[in-house]
This record gives sequence, structure tokens and C-alpha cells, in this order.
Amino acid sequence: MGVVAAAVATVAVPATAAATASRTAPTTVPVTGVTARSRQPRATGTLFIGTYTSSGGPGIGLASYDTSTGGITGTGTLQGVGDPSYLAAHPDGGTLYAVNERQDGGVTAIALGENGDHTVLGTRGTGGSSPCHLSVHPGGRWLLSANYGSGNVAVHPIETSGALGERTDLVTHTEPAPGPGQNGPHAHQIVTSPDGAHVLAVDLGTDSVHTYRLDDTAGTLTRVSYARLPAGAGPRHLVFHPSGRFAYLANELNNTIAVCAYDPGTGALTPGEPLPTGAGGAGDSFPSQPVITGDGAFVFLANRGHNSLSRFAVEDNGAGLRLLDTVPVGGDYPRQLALSPEGTLLFAANQRSNAVSVFHVDQDSGELAAAGDPFASPVAVCVLPL
Repeated sequence: MGVVAAAVATVAVPATAAATASRTAPTTVPVTGVTARSRQPRATGTLFIGTYTSSGGPGIGLASYDTSTGGITGTGTLQGVGDPSYLAAHPDGGTLYAVNERQDGGVTAIALGENGDHTVLGTRGTGGSSPCHLSVHPGGRWLLSANYGSGNVAVHPIETSGALGERTDLVTHTEPAPGPGQNGPHAHQIVTSPDGAHVLAVDLGTDSVHTYRLDDTAGTLTRVSYARLPAGAGPRHLVFHPSGRFAYLANELNNTIAVCAYDPGTGALTPGEPLPTGAGGAGDSFPSQPVITGDGAFVFLANRGHNSLSRFAVEDNGAGLRLLDTVPVGGDYPRQLALSPEGTLLFAANQRSNAVSVFHVDQDSGELAAAGDPFASPVAVCVLPL
């Protein structure tokens, strides 16, 4: 599979669409998919690999990686967590959270000990089926999860130990109505906006993104708006620009990525015209995970059917994307991407080839260069580098 020639297509949304009412002392929070480049140099990092245990995965893979070469060294497996297909870490670094993507869905908390001495703290039910994504609210007090099978999102309190309390809310996406070919709501991602004031849930089954306010005392969600995508788009995951005024939304069914304006004052998300990913036609590429560099200069997108990574230049202060190229991912069916905390390495979990690919990220051009052979890892569907 060769490199696709540089593309000239650009999509942008008006910056005025993201105009926002002024906020007093805006909260600075971590953004999913964004990494900083200002950390102190270190020789190695820790890597967690999510799998489907029901399809032959051993559990949560444990590994380390060389921050210079990108080489991965396996260190063991954490067992006792069923179908941990998506992982997230607490902001304090002491606890790992995993979904249990099963019919009777759950979320599991794991205390991270030194030298790989990790302890499963327990599992709480999500109230729905097949949870496929979770994230920790930036304040560290709430765990948010998305149930794909039942089309709802859940909130759990996080105790001081890192363990989870009983669920405080469950909200089902009853509107808008599913479009042609969709059989109901399918919540696929739940993240907090960069301003910290809103929680956004991406729903593939209703071609929509819902915005909620989280009551930080009660742990309940109140919907304030939702955005519609073209029927059959199948929105899957989004990532915010560091400015907090734009987000980039991957649509897995029509093989596009859309620049969306975000209004921190209202929480409204306004999708722009979808942009092709350069990875085949609609319905055969299934783009999955977008990530963005810490300086907001480049967006990378995994294309599962095409087995490639698209590289976009971010333009107009975040309001536009321009496709630069695509490169082979070095595996089969890249389900999820993640950047290292320094932003110098990009990891891709290749579900069908049972491996994790690693790429060096050029800090000026965003160009990707393979960092050796992929690391063998059964049913790798999520990778979390720390």
C-alpha cells in the first residue's frame, strides 16, 4: 500500500460559529487525545493494552516502551477483567479504569502499584450493555462511560482510593431518531470539553453528538444541546483542538472527518462539511480514532478497512483541516490510536493482526516513520501509553 499523494481539500467552519461568552477563570483540563511536549526527558514509559478476552485476549497487556526508539517490551498480563476493550487513567496516575464490553456491562477500577504490582479494586455495573468507552472527568471525582449496545451513558463516583461507587446517573439517547440503516442509539464515546463545563457523548446510531452539563455534586447529567450529522455518517470519536473552540469528529460509516465549532458558553457543537479521509470510499474504511498533537498542528486518524493512518494539517487556528497523506499502519484493522505523553511516538492497536504498531512523529512536519516491527499482542484493541 503506497502513500497517497498530498491532498488539497480543506474544510473549515467559521470562527464566529465558535464565539463564546467570556468566562471567569476558565479551567485548564487534560483533553483526550492531546499530549504536551514540555515534559522532562525520560528513558521509558509504561504501556497498557486493552483486549477482548472473549475473543482470545489474555486480559490487560502490561508493557514498557523506550521513549527514544519506540521499542516495546512486554512485562506481563493483568487478568481478572473481562473484555477490557478501552482504558483510561486517573489524572493522579494512581488508578486505571477499564470497560467490560459485555452484554451486562461494567467498569472496573485497578490500583496501579510499583513494579507492576497492580490490584483490581472492583467492578460496577454501567446499567447498559457493551460499554466501549470511558473517561475520567478532569476533577478526578467522576468516571463517565458510554454503553454502545444500549445507547446510553453512565456516571460513577470515584472514591479517594480510586475505587468506584454506585452509579449516580444513566441517560439514554432517545432522540434524534436513528437514520436509515441504523437500528437504534449506540453511544460510542464520552469526553469532557476543554473548558471543563460540558460532557459530550458521540452516538453512532443516531448520527448525533449530545452535550451535557455534569452536576459536580450529585453526579448527574443534564442535556443542553445535540448536534446532527448527515444521516448514515456514523460518528464514532472526536478530539478537541487545544484552543477549546474546535473539535474533529471521525464518522466511521461515510468515511469522513468533520471540523466542528464548539461554543464553551452554551456547549453547542456545530459540525462543518465532512472531509474525505483519503482512505477509500464510504462504507469500506471505517475510520476509528482521531488524535491531535499537543500544539494543535496535526491530526492523525486511523482507518481500519484501509489499514492506514491519515495525516491532516490543522489550519485557520483550528477551523480547518487539510489532508496531507496516508501511510500504511503496518497491521490489520487499527481500532485505536494514542500519542505518548511527549508527543514523539504514535501507537496503533491493530485488532486483527494482533499487534501494536509504533511510529516516530516528526515534531515539525508531523510525518510518521515506523519505529521497527509491530509488537505482538493478541487482540490488541486499545493502547494507553503513560
